[in-house]
Amino acid sequence: MTGPPISFTDVSKLYRAQGREILALRELTLSVAPGEFIEIRGASGSGKSTLLALAGGLATPTAGRVDVAGQPLSEWPTSKRAAFRAAHVGYVFQLFHLLPYLSVVDNVLLAAPGRADRATRERADELLDELGLATRRLHRPAQLSAGERQRVALARALLNRPSLLLADEPTGNLDDDNAQLVVDHLSAFHQRGGTVLLATHDHRVAGAGRVIQLEHGRIVEDSLRPAVTRHEAT
Repeated sequence: MTGPPISFTDVSKLYRAQGREILALRELTLSVAPGEFIEIRGASGSGKSTLLALAGGLATPTAGRVDVAGQPLSEWPTSKRAAFRAAHVGYVFQLFHLLPYLSVVDNVLLAAPGRADRATRERADELLDELGLATRRLHRPAQLSAGERQRVALARALLNRPSLLLADEPTGNLDDDNAQLVVDHLSAFHQRGGTVLLATHDHRVAGAGRVIQLEHGRIVEDSLRPAVTRHEAT
C-alpha cells in the first residue's frame, strides 16, 4: 500500500450560515507526499476540519483546486467523490459516530454496506482483535469506555484497507493511555505506507514527522519534527 499524494492549490472555502459568511480557508497551498504523516494544528476555527473535508472529498473548495493522486478530486461530481472515499479513505472523528443500537462488530461493518460477506466479517474480527476489542465485539457502544469506542471507530475506518486516513481530533475525549494507543495505530498505518492527515490541538500527540500550523485559514508554520524514540518521548 502506498498512500496518495495530495495537493491544495490556492484553496479557499467559504461557508454561509444564518446570514453569516465564514472564510474557513484562505488561498491555501499545500503538498502532501505519498505516504506522509502530517499533524495539522491550530485553535478551533482555524480551518483544520475543513482541510480534512476537502482532502477526502466531503466538501469542495469555493476557489482553487484539490488534487489527490494526480486526479482533480475537487472537480468531480458528488457520486464520483463518494466512490473515491469508499475505496480509498478512512475517517476517524472525535465524537466516534457509532450507532447505539448496533453491536461493535456491526458498527465496524457499516464501512462496507451491502458487502458483509465472510471475508469482510473476518477482516472486521481481525481488526477488533488487533485493537484489543475481541471480547467486546457483541457489546453496544454504551457498554464501552470512550477509548474503546474510539478504537471501534478506528477499526471501521480501516475495514476497507484505505490508503488515506483522515483523523479529526481523535484523541480529544481520551485519557493518556488510550490517546497514545490511537496514535500508535495511526503510526502503524503510516509505516505500512498509508498517508495520514491528523487534525489536533492535543499536545500529547507526537506521532507525525511534519507539523502544519493553521491560523484563520492560513498556514503560518510548516516544519519537520525530529525523530523521537519511545524512550525519549517518555
